[in-house]
Amino acid sequence: MPSVCFYFQVHQPERIKRYRIFDIDNDHNYWNDSSPTNLNNRRILEKVANKCYLPATQTLLYLLQEHPEFKISFSFSGIILDQFESYMPEVLRAFQELVKTGRVEILSETYYHSLAFLHSIKEFRRQVRLHDEKIESLFGIRPRVLRNTELIYNDALAKEAEVLGYKGILAEGADHILKWRSPNFLYRPQGRKKIKLLLKNYRLSDDMAFRFGSRDWSEYPLTAPKFAEWISAINGNGEVVNLFLDFETFGEHQWEDTGIFHFLRELPREILKHPDNNFVTPSEAVDRYDVRGELSFPHAVSWADTERDVSAWLSNPMQHDAINKLYGLEERVLKTGDKTLIHDWRKLQTSDHFYYMCTKWFADGDVHKYFNPYETPYDAFISFMNVLNDVQLRVEQSPRPNLFKQLLSALSGA
Repeated sequence: MPSVCFYFQVHQPERIKRYRIFDIDNDHNYWNDSSPTNLNNRRILEKVANKCYLPATQTLLYLLQEHPEFKISFSFSGIILDQFESYMPEVLRAFQELVKTGRVEILSETYYHSLAFLHSIKEFRRQVRLHDEKIESLFGIRPRVLRNTELIYNDALAKEAEVLGYKGILAEGADHILKWRSPNFLYRPQGRKKIKLLLKNYRLSDDMAFRFGSRDWSEYPLTAPKFAEWISAINGNGEVVNLFLDFETFGEHQWEDTGIFHFLRELPREILKHPDNNFVTPSEAVDRYDVRGELSFPHAVSWADTERDVSAWLSNPMQHDAINKLYGLEERVLKTGDKTLIHDWRKLQTSDHFYYMCTKWFADGDVHKYFNPYETPYDAFISFMNVLNDVQLRVEQSPRPNLFKQLLSALSGA
């Protein structure tokens, strides 16, 4: 019996504006919120909301009402939730309506959609805690399953997640890790006793996320009955099919005229036509299924690009220079107790900033250009480093807080 586990990522960064060297020590507003271009943060959010978030949540609400067996899960970056609250509260309400059905799970991640786990375990823990508090305040749910930024995962992360009390964690079903094994079972991370690993079935996930509208694809057009047949064919050879996708697949990456909303609307019905098929959330999958072996991820794996590693964010000297300088400021930034400064520093950790600096313009080039406000990776690097220099000046100019303020700052998550 294959249980289908749908998980959707919801994230948009707060992009940095073209911050010049002359702006250093003169302009502390780094974010591309009021630019007249179509790539300012608010305009992008409104565009994505109208094309994806609002129609897709409406479709999912219909499906949850139509099919009592249907279940889904989401992870939201804290960054996108902040933007919903500021610019489009109607989108937040739409997601809250989904959660009220009782058949939508929300997963944990880093608040700032950051690479903190790779560079500062203390900052990673702080951001996960801030994120879970935000989720609980907005949705009344305390996450039990962890999904790290961009599905970045290794053995050390599984250990940390277990220590933090999560019962499950998501990862990419990378071929070089699985080898002869199937992603359609649950596994135990190497050396762990309590936590279980759910692996993305990237072939079926990518059929929807990337190939759906491609007329050059041999399986075009992809219909709900055809996809349901592929799911049902796993009967006897798997227990859970993890379909992990960017939520913007629906309406933004795959436009409405491709038929993606019709496909989504029909898919649960087609899957449920097979009596052995059902839907589960990640937590339910963890509770329902035993592990079928132990897996080791000695090096970091992600769901990005053809390599499925961290090279999208950390493959060239610009990216390494930027991120090392950023985390090199950690202790001094936090000691200031300045909440605005700390918030700005944390927003600079968002992985997208380093993604825009990527120089891998081959098979993955079009993906890296998506909603990218910069003409070149070098422009992204220059703006980022100028901002970072301004942050450093603010740190140096900040008066040291007294012990009482430091305690309050620590208690609030700084």
